[in-house]
Amino acid sequence: MSEEPVFGPGFERTPPHNIEAEQSVLGGMLLSKDAIADVIEVLRADDFYRPAHQIIYDVIIDLYGRGEPADAVTVLDELQKRGELARVGGGVYVHTLTAVVPTAANAGYYAKIVREQAVLRRLIEAGTRIVSYGYGGHNEEVDDLVDRAQAEIYAVTERRTSEDYLPLSEIMPGALDEIEAISSHNGQMVGVPTGFQDLDALTNGLHPGQMIVVAARPAIGKSTLGLDFARSAAIKHGLTTVVFSLEMSRNEITMRLLSAEARVALHNMRSGTMTDDDWTRLARRMSEVAEAPLFIDDSPNMSMMEIRAKCRRLKQRHDLRFVIVDYLQLMSSPKRTESRQQEVSEISRALKLLAKELEVPVVAISQLNRGPEQRTDKRPQVSDLRESGSIEQDADVVILLHREDAYERESPRAGEADLIVAKHRNGPTATVTVAFQGHYSRFVDMAQH
Repeated sequence: MSEEPVFGPGFERTPPHNIEAEQSVLGGMLLSKDAIADVIEVLRADDFYRPAHQIIYDVIIDLYGRGEPADAVTVLDELQKRGELARVGGGVYVHTLTAVVPTAANAGYYAKIVREQAVLRRLIEAGTRIVSYGYGGHNEEVDDLVDRAQAEIYAVTERRTSEDYLPLSEIMPGALDEIEAISSHNGQMVGVPTGFQDLDALTNGLHPGQMIVVAARPAIGKSTLGLDFARSAAIKHGLTTVVFSLEMSRNEITMRLLSAEARVALHNMRSGTMTDDDWTRLARRMSEVAEAPLFIDDSPNMSMMEIRAKCRRLKQRHDLRFVIVDYLQLMSSPKRTESRQQEVSEISRALKLLAKELEVPVVAISQLNRGPEQRTDKRPQVSDLRESGSIEQDADVVILLHREDAYERESPRAGEADLIVAKHRNGPTATVTVAFQGHYSRFVDMAQH
């Protein structure tokens, strides 16, 4: 019939495949437009084992995409125009496809069989590459090799069909879908809600692929703000969230979460002086907080490789939607770098790549240098980002946290905090004023104050 595929040295035996399922998929597509729509969601051309089937699939998809009928006659005509009819086994073979399919209604099910076989083949190929990393990686850091190996396995199971590059004609529908989604929400946010009304109105929520930097001087409340974002996403909206805390223990974080949610003073929790009312409020909120899809990792001295591996696992098992790293300057890099600034820059860039790879917003909490303290008004600026390197460049949104009462106890703005949106790649910059309730370890909208 047609040529058989040629595979590399990883395939010492015949690779997994199911020719009957492939034929039934194509036959169903040739008989029904609905079948094409079902299959497109599951398969791409390189999921087929036979090159001939890949060619036929491409032609069907092209015709369907142009709004033209994709049946045996039109597909044969298109193959003839492209000079590929002989490569697929001639007209007789194309007509055979429609004859062998039991029913076009099952095309989606047959497509899953084809997809599973393709995943098995990719797993074998990935395993072969991983073996070569082990034998040939004498001049590379072991951590880098492990990271590459994990990426190979992740790529096998990752179901996205994005290519290295796409024409605008293929990107446009996705962009229009997003615009329509925003419109259907009457302008309400489609990103991860931060829990702060004015901030959400400004940013439309935190969006997949974005890196958001939250920065402040020590003891201003940047970790608290990060946990407020986590509470909004996981507890209020049920979005799977992970907090990587390189500064606080998981018990300390949990106490802060409970204090904020139940409105029980953190000091009372820590000092064992909770009142009966405190216990009642805590009991009311306990189950909802406990059931929230919120994961906390307080492993010390975490590297970017570890964070990436854990996020990939959470994405696959729990549909991860939001990542918070507290804080950026405490992360370590296994690589030897010329300076701490270069090291932090590499970590920053890796966090941005993680956001894009997993299609989730990543919040990186960061330290500011002493710049604000040397100014009269103490207000932070983007240039104050400590060991900034490429942090500002990588970030889609930079939120600088400022509290006047942290520097001046008698300030007329005591209890207020400014969320200075100093960089906003896809929108305007502004300052959002919120209330700081330090005793409850939280920030809230001014209206709730």
